[in-house]
Amino acid sequence: MPVPQVVIVGRPNVGKSSLFNWLAGIRIAIVDDQPGVTRDRMTHLMCHDERFFELVDTGGMGFIDADDLTKQIEDQINVAIDSATLILFAVDAREGILPLDQEVAKRLRNAQVPIICLANKADDGTFDAAAEDFYRLGFSTPIKVSTLQNRNRSILLNRILSTLPELSEQEEDPGDEPTMKVAIVGRRNVGKSTFVNTLAEAERMIVSEVPGTTRDSVDVQFELDGKAFIAIDTPGLRKAKSRKSNIDFYGTHRAQRSIRRADVVFLFHDCTERIGKVDKQLCDYIASEYKPCLLVVNKWDQLAGQMPTEKWVNYLHDTYRTLRYAPIAFITGETGKNVKALLNHGQMLFKQARSRISTGPLNRMLRDAVRKKAPPLYRNRRPKIYYATQVGTEPPTIVLFCSQPAALDAQYQRYLLGQFRDHLEFDEVPIKLYLRRRSKSDVRDDVDRELFADA
Repeated sequence: MPVPQVVIVGRPNVGKSSLFNWLAGIRIAIVDDQPGVTRDRMTHLMCHDERFFELVDTGGMGFIDADDLTKQIEDQINVAIDSATLILFAVDAREGILPLDQEVAKRLRNAQVPIICLANKADDGTFDAAAEDFYRLGFSTPIKVSTLQNRNRSILLNRILSTLPELSEQEEDPGDEPTMKVAIVGRRNVGKSTFVNTLAEAERMIVSEVPGTTRDSVDVQFELDGKAFIAIDTPGLRKAKSRKSNIDFYGTHRAQRSIRRADVVFLFHDCTERIGKVDKQLCDYIASEYKPCLLVVNKWDQLAGQMPTEKWVNYLHDTYRTLRYAPIAFITGETGKNVKALLNHGQMLFKQARSRISTGPLNRMLRDAVRKKAPPLYRNRRPKIYYATQVGTEPPTIVLFCSQPAALDAQYQRYLLGQFRDHLEFDEVPIKLYLRRRSKSDVRDDVDRELFADA
């Protein structure tokens, strides 16, 4: 199961970033009385009572940005809500219910996840009666908190843990394979809809030489060898400067949303055309969402015998450096050539993304990796790596406990990720890596002695 995401939302100036820093225990988000300071999503890995979850801060809902970034801020908020396991709806106990609070509540009623109302700035019991009024918004009794007075932090954390789904509830039965959702993305006229029709063995999608025929994301169910799949056909994307209508604009956002809800992404290319800016943007978005991806070179019958596949493989690897681990498939969607092999490989990626490695094998692999290449010196000292643990799947999420997280630079993290892929079951899927300083209260075995015994 993925690491649960706990998302903080609310109107501007209710203290969302203060709540984020307060719960995280460190100052991460900028806190200022001026509204609209937070624009992007901020995330932090939390651990409470040995349960991990990601805390997410968002911008103020309903805020009109002076730099004309309102739409982008709202998009980030919507993405956070879509991916949330639990929502913390922050309100201001001192100001009471405002019209914008009611607008936020209205938007949240469509959410399919639990919602906890937080009456922030309730510094003491004199504000509790006013805070109770937020019950009228329809989200149970508010929890009264104060970041300034450190009030009810443990109560809130315990409520979060009790509200998150139990681990056993989210674990899939190995004998009951879930339906894999495949998002088929790419720029215009690369053959996505033709490919979907081949999968469905029917003219399920309108196919035309006119670019932009598909204008929405469409789910198509089909079966292969008795297994059910869902193919998500998406609109062909184009450069931002070429988007001339709302259809183009919303098509881009629907394609991105399809990527977020997919289990595996097929990034399509026309073998007769060069990779463009839109392809690179899609690659970056897929990588940022940690989605397993297959790079698909379509219409290969047009070049078969004229160009070696190795030339396209090298071209893709040189262009998509953030997806160098992604496998590559050469198909002809119109005739169905290699389509079955493509889907079988997609199933392998789906299985990899859901794999879990126990702590023992993970740390033995980590020991060998550190023996092979120790962390670089940092301020004339070599940082210590104590142990690692996998805390989630889809994507595989690994937490590395060390003495100084800042000392393990991006290059060394890439080295460790490469070792994980070479020696674990995650060789073709993205891995999310977190670095955490080991707390003094952590009484687990100091495997650092084992890691560096022969270094």
